[in-house]
Amino acid sequence: MSSFITPISTDHLLSEAEKENLYQKLIEQINKDFNFANEPIDLPKSTSPIELKIQLHEKIYRLIQYKFAEYLSLLYIVDVPEDQVKKLDGSDIMELSEQVSFLILKREWMKVWFRNRMER
Repeated sequence: MSSFITPISTDHLLSEAEKENLYQKLIEQINKDFNFANEPIDLPKSTSPIELKIQLHEKIYRLIQYKFAEYLSLLYIVDVPEDQVKKLDGSDIMELSEQVSFLILKREWMKVWFRNRMER
């Protein structure tokens, strides 16, 4: 059984998800958590990795910019470690939203990966 390897980039994470045939599950998990946070992102299962990256980044950017309380709630629901978010430089919202998108993807990927291992 392979062990969980923390992805180093969004592209690396998405290619791992595809390689493990868990990309669809990753999309489902993202949709589920965003809906639970009352901030639906509604990604179709046909969403390409590039589209996923762009849409997630745009969504996080808009939340930081216009709906900060909802943004914090989403981070809580997804279970992104607070210390990781606090380490980020918030001076450039575009850059911050990209980094937070990666933290969200990492956490969602971890959930999907471990759940898949438990089901085997």
